[in-house]
Amino acid sequence: MQKLVALNRVFSHSMAFMKTDHDSPADHMAQSPAEPEPGEWSAPPSPEEEEGMGFLDHLEELRWVLFKSLIAFVLGMTLVFSFLGFFTEIVNAPLYRIVGTENLPNGQLVTTSPMGILSLLLQIGFLGGLGLAMPFILYFVASFIAPALTERERKLLLPACLGAGLLFLGGVLLGYFVILPGFLTMANFLHQQIDIAMFWAADRYYSLVVWLLIGLGFAFQFPLVLLALIQLDIVQTKTLTLYRRHMIVVFFVVGMMISPTWDPFTQTAIAMPMWLLYEGTIRLGRRLEKRRAEVEKELFKDVLD
Repeated sequence: MQKLVALNRVFSHSMAFMKTDHDSPADHMAQSPAEPEPGEWSAPPSPEEEEGMGFLDHLEELRWVLFKSLIAFVLGMTLVFSFLGFFTEIVNAPLYRIVGTENLPNGQLVTTSPMGILSLLLQIGFLGGLGLAMPFILYFVASFIAPALTERERKLLLPACLGAGLLFLGGVLLGYFVILPGFLTMANFLHQQIDIAMFWAADRYYSLVVWLLIGLGFAFQFPLVLLALIQLDIVQTKTLTLYRRHMIVVFFVVGMMISPTWDPFTQTAIAMPMWLLYEGTIRLGRRLEKRRAEVEKELFKDVLD
C-alpha cells in the first residue's frame, strides 16, 4: 500500500512538471503575482524601496560631490597659474600703492628662503582657486541636498547659493579695499615715525593677504546659517534681538581674530559690516516667521474645515 502511495506522488509531480515545461512563454508572461485580498496582510516595503536610495548610495553621491568640488578647485588653481602675472599684480597693488616701490628692495618683494617662492605660489593658487571654484562647489552641494527638500525649499536653493557667493565676495572685497590698505597704511606710518625700515618678505605678505581675505569671506556666511535656523524654527528672531548686545561683542572678537593688527579701527571696520548683516538677518527672519505663521494658519484652518 505504501508503495502505491509513493508511486502516485511521483506520477503527480511528473505530470505537474510536464505541464509547466510545455507552457508557452506567453502563458508565463501572462501570469502575475497574486495581489492580496482586502484586509489580507502583506509584507511592508523595505527602506530602500521607500526612500529610493540606500545609505551606501548616499555615500557614493557624497563622494562624487567631493570629487567634483576638488576638480573645480584644481581647475581654478590651474587657471590662476595660467595668468599668474595678472593675479600677482592684483595682490601686490595695495602694497605698491601705499608703501611705494622706492621703499622696497630693488623695487619689489623678496623671499627670505630658497623655497619661499613655493609657499608664495601655493598661497596664490589656494586663494584664486577657491574663489573661482566657490560657485561650482555651492552648486554641487545644492544638487546633493536637493532631493531631500520639499518643492518650496528647492526654490530657495538658488537664492541661497547666490547669497553665499555674494557674501563671500563681499567679505573678500571688504578685506582687499578697506582692511588691507588700512593695515598697510598704519604699518608704514608707524615705521616712518620711529625711522625704521621694514623688510617686506613676499611669503609673509601673501600669507597675510590670503588668510585675511578668506577669513572675511567665510565670516560673512553667518547670515545664511541664521536664516536656515530661523526657517527650521530652531532659532527665533526675538532671541536674536535679545542677544544683540552680546553679538556685537562677538563681532569685535571675530574682528580681532581676523584682523592683522590689534588697533580698534581695523576691528571696527570688520565688526560694523557684520553687525549690519546681523540686523538685516533679523529683518529677513521676521518675514520668514510671518510667512510660516500664515501657512500654518491656513493648514490648521483646512484641518478644522
